[in-house]
Amino acid sequence: MDERIIDVDGNEIIISVEGNGDMDISGLEIADIIIEDAEDLEGDLIITAKILNVEFGEVYPAEIVIEDGLFKEVIPIITDDEEDLELDYEGILIPGFIDSHIHIESSRLTPSNFAKAVLPFGTTSVVADPHEIANVLGIDGINWMVEDGKKAPFDFYYAVPSCVPATSFESSGAELTSSDIGELLKRDEMVALGEMMDIPAIIAEDEEVLKKIEAAHEIGKPIDGHAPLLSGEDLEKYISYGITTDHECTSFKEAIEKAKLGMEIMVREGSSGKDMDALLNYDDRLNYLIEEEMAGRIVVETIDDAMAVPPFGLLVCDDIVAEELSEGHMDKVIKKAISLKINPKEAIKMATFNPAEHYGLNCGAIETDRIANFLLVDDLRNLNVRKVWVHGELVVDDGELLFETEESQLKSCMILDEVKGEDFDAKIEMSWTNSLMDETTNVFVINAHDNNLITDKSEETLLVKNNVIQADLNKDIVKIAIVNRYGSNKIVNGFVKGFHLKKGAFGASVSHDSHNILVIGTNSEDMAKVVNLIRKQKGGLVALSTEDDICEMLELPLAGLMSNRDISYVAEKNRKLHDAVKEFGCDLTSPFTKLSFMALLTIPHFKISDSGLFDVDKLEFVDLIHNF
Repeated sequence: MDERIIDVDGNEIIISVEGNGDMDISGLEIADIIIEDAEDLEGDLIITAKILNVEFGEVYPAEIVIEDGLFKEVIPIITDDEEDLELDYEGILIPGFIDSHIHIESSRLTPSNFAKAVLPFGTTSVVADPHEIANVLGIDGINWMVEDGKKAPFDFYYAVPSCVPATSFESSGAELTSSDIGELLKRDEMVALGEMMDIPAIIAEDEEVLKKIEAAHEIGKPIDGHAPLLSGEDLEKYISYGITTDHECTSFKEAIEKAKLGMEIMVREGSSGKDMDALLNYDDRLNYLIEEEMAGRIVVETIDDAMAVPPFGLLVCDDIVAEELSEGHMDKVIKKAISLKINPKEAIKMATFNPAEHYGLNCGAIETDRIANFLLVDDLRNLNVRKVWVHGELVVDDGELLFETEESQLKSCMILDEVKGEDFDAKIEMSWTNSLMDETTNVFVINAHDNNLITDKSEETLLVKNNVIQADLNKDIVKIAIVNRYGSNKIVNGFVKGFHLKKGAFGASVSHDSHNILVIGTNSEDMAKVVNLIRKQKGGLVALSTEDDICEMLELPLAGLMSNRDISYVAEKNRKLHDAVKEFGCDLTSPFTKLSFMALLTIPHFKISDSGLFDVDKLEFVDLIHNF
């Protein structure tokens, strides 16, 4: 029973609220006082329902009292017969979901529209790293993200981008110095230093990079990592600087090595990076448990119970496109973890309590004094979200949003001259004796793989006609080019395989992390048309085939990264683009996302930048033509 004393017209009124919602009122001269509903009491919201205590994995009936957006009280109801309880809702109240590592810009949505997209699926908070827009517009872009997010009832937390530009081997639109980062970290909405991608600079103890790390340590905020395939002594040195997370693990072995060294492993399940099957593989987890028990490092009571507990702590998306986001967000990721035989309570904990604890967020659990972000779900396995509260306010009811937001505006930052087809010819100087004959040459080719961000380098022989190196569709080798969009008009040409393209071209003003224009195609003319359409629209995604008279496009006028339209518009445009590219022969899961990572120089092994083809392992540029 909960008692309160309130003052009504100078009289003290004692109100006792029973667990079933009944009230006992006593005091002076109260005959004309009528209190109809406990929810009106002092402005408090009172709900009686079953709740999940996510920290300890217990479900029980409770009365929760919410005041000023916080859980004021959470009072367990002790009863021998729960069936006789009069609960406000059927189902279970659980904490709102948290995506603790995401790049909102990759959804092509503004923060406010992103919030509208994910709230119906139960996500109420994110820790977003805005390094995409920071690479284009710097601090102005970060400030715009923060302000736009305030339009929606949603908790946006941010990690300060640590690598702008991501490397010194490419051109971007802005730079954040250690001084800039130190000032940004002082802001309340900045809860961490974003992923440290420049591994070579850290290993080499670069002074400017270490200043950024020290700025986070001085203010007591965690540092996110980005260390694909890093191992051994280099990994130990990397972690020694206090870098606490990694979301780039693609194998169980890699993740376990990092976890044993103290890193918090983020199990990623996004649009292009889909690592959950590998990191939560049942056989790998079972073998690991057996090895650990035999070595005496753990004690296993029962295999089933031990296997139900995940070896890693966090679930994240990293990058997710609108058409996938329209079908689910963290709810979908949690349900996949459950399908891999993770206990539902533990899976939910990986997207609620655990990230809140790691980043010091005052949410993630239905506990006294925490932010009242919570959901009503039917049960813990199906996770069908029926209602969503943010700061104690009901914002989603049976999938319907109970609020509206204003349209967003932002400058584009696209400085580019019109291009011509010949700009996308990879030319070679031939000897005069053979200048009139078709020849072959040996070139380095980027090898892409579906659902994996890592690329490889292969050596291929291609035909040369009229001094122009030709694509070879029979070998699945097509043209790829990157176009500087920040004023230099520089174009770098190369070749790629793994996209299975048979005709046409497609491209985007989204290419991680500097966001120059990337285009892939079977012929130079279509590639030029794609780039000119992106230029005309001040940013976007384009799929085009002159042969079939097909042209699909999603305009991205906000920094060349985002649309100002809602998810239904963006998702539908994305589906049409995907269908067009599929008709061109590309059968990748997320072709535009895959394309965008062909320029990410912080992911092994072979990429393209506006300065040339780049060997990530050797940290050096490579000539297109290879002389064996």
